[in-house]
Amino acid sequence: MKCIYCEHPYTYALADKQQKCGKCKRKFSPRKIQREKILNELFVSGINAREASLQTRMHFATVQKYYEGFRRNIALYADGLYQHNAQRVTGYDEYLYLPKSLKAEKNIHKLQHFLTMSYDKEVYNIMMPRTRDIHYDREDEQSQKLLLKYLNFNKVAKLSNAQSTITQFWDFFENFICQYKGVSDTQFIYYLKEAEWRFNSKK
Repeated sequence: MKCIYCEHPYTYALADKQQKCGKCKRKFSPRKIQREKILNELFVSGINAREASLQTRMHFATVQKYYEGFRRNIALYADGLYQHNAQRVTGYDEYLYLPKSLKAEKNIHKLQHFLTMSYDKEVYNIMMPRTRDIHYDREDEQSQKLLLKYLNFNKVAKLSNAQSTITQFWDFFENFICQYKGVSDTQFIYYLKEAEWRFNSKK
């Protein structure tokens, strides 16, 4: 079996079922590599972690850990890709996301705020400061209404009027995120990046 690190053609099996390279002397687990390959294929095809757990009979926590790693890789990939395309941005706009089950008037502090940029019918997203970081009186109903009005009407200036790619992504994202229940604040950016990657790949 070829070494996954230096691609040396000769490795040998150890008692713990790992392989060790005859050249660089590094160890790796063929079983782990195969498991990651299977989960990666399921992830790419759009199978969620719970369904993947059932199909592979792996523990859900194990599958979820791999999926989180895939999403982090996607985020890094997206950032690198954008660095090569930043000069080609033709438009951008900001979006406020709140699960449809929640009323905006009572859940302003839960809004997710991100900026979507478009280039060549593809998109790139940047998280904006959370509304809960804005200083306002949460107990004052009038203050909340004023903040909501501000968020709805004070939009970032657009570079162009061609917003179809951006609005198409927002529709795509809304449908995509609906399949997940209770995405945490810390994980939201990774789900956003997954949606971005799937939208761009689809395009």
